[in-house]
Amino acid sequence: MKSSLKNMVLTLLIITLVSSTAVGLVYLITEGPIAEAKSNKTTGALSKVLPAGEITNDPTADKSVITLDGMDIVVYPALNDDGVVGYAVESSTKMGFSGSFKLMVGFNGDMEVVNIEVLQHAETPGLGSKMGDPNNVLLVSFKGNNPANMKLSVTKDGGDVDAITASTITSVAYIDAVKRAYDAVLSLNEGGLKNE
Repeated sequence: MKSSLKNMVLTLLIITLVSSTAVGLVYLITEGPIAEAKSNKTTGALSKVLPAGEITNDPTADKSVITLDGMDIVVYPALNDDGVVGYAVESSTKMGFSGSFKLMVGFNGDMEVVNIEVLQHAETPGLGSKMGDPNNVLLVSFKGNNPANMKLSVTKDGGDVDAITASTITSVAYIDAVKRAYDAVLSLNEGGLKNE
């Protein structure tokens, strides 16, 4: 085949067509398993952060999405016959050392933090990544407390939240994500869903 502009364009077009078709097929094959894995991760996080006890609704079916500071925050209410028994909130922040990360924050009916699960992050291994460790200092600072009754900053800045050693930026971002989760529930309650 003679090397000409027409032949080169045709060859490039064929290569592009084959490559884009392959990428499309891979997407179609992996789309379902990726969505299922994400759903399982959310369900697992909900079970870890919601208050123990009987929940009569499916929090994922009753979820609400609230936009705060340009970020979507998902609120999953937990209900039983007595009303709202808690909330799980998928919150995020863009303030992390390595960019954004997501947390699932659980509140009981009194708006005390039940538990916090790290859903996604790219923080430095061995430093900021410690925010995902069980009973890390950040979680211990929040667990059992209502954020409204806390000074939401790290202790070195006069706040009530202990920071992870050598990870102040990550710690401040974690506080931001928890505060955003709390604000989302308050915003939702102002819109009509009340804790009864």
